[in-house]
Amino acid sequence: MSGGTEAFPDLGKHCQNSDCHQLDFLPFKCDGCNKVFCLEHRSYKSHECPKSDHKSRKVIVCEICSTSIEITGKEEEEKKVLERHEKSGDCDPRKKKKPTCPVRRCKETLTFSNTSVCKTCQLKVCLKHRFPADHACSQQKASAAPAAAAKGAWNARFLSAFPSRNGKDCSNNERRPSSSTTSPSVKAY
Repeated sequence: MSGGTEAFPDLGKHCQNSDCHQLDFLPFKCDGCNKVFCLEHRSYKSHECPKSDHKSRKVIVCEICSTSIEITGKEEEEKKVLERHEKSGDCDPRKKKKPTCPVRRCKETLTFSNTSVCKTCQLKVCLKHRFPADHACSQQKASAAPAAAAKGAWNARFLSAFPSRNGKDCSNNERRPSSSTTSPSVKAY
């Protein structure tokens, strides 16, 4: 299948997808299988490229020294790469990163003296976030829901009783003496 038209035979190419064969004047060449495709079938997924992962990247982290190691393609297995890393001499347990506080945007390193364990969710956090409200404790959210519901029930009762007052003042007007009949408590001489 050659490309182009009768007037311009070298212009464009036909899509090599088995269901398409559309003439495309701006064809795309797949860098995995080296076939030519139209705009619709140019992605690895759309033409089911057998070599779609030839440029894929994956990063594994060494558990001994916390070094990240990049793996490209499927050729290398994780275990073999980690074994090679350990034998290379670059793997040093002293370089291992210390655990940090899991609270969002907190970068405090957790040590023996500044680590606190939450009594409700058992999460290890720094001293700044030791209270359940400070680290968004999952148990706190569960226990706060009934309290909020109880508060909402009281609020609903108040709001339902409020219109029944019919504009009356809370104080009893009948007990209050009028200001004209009462004598002032302080006499002026």
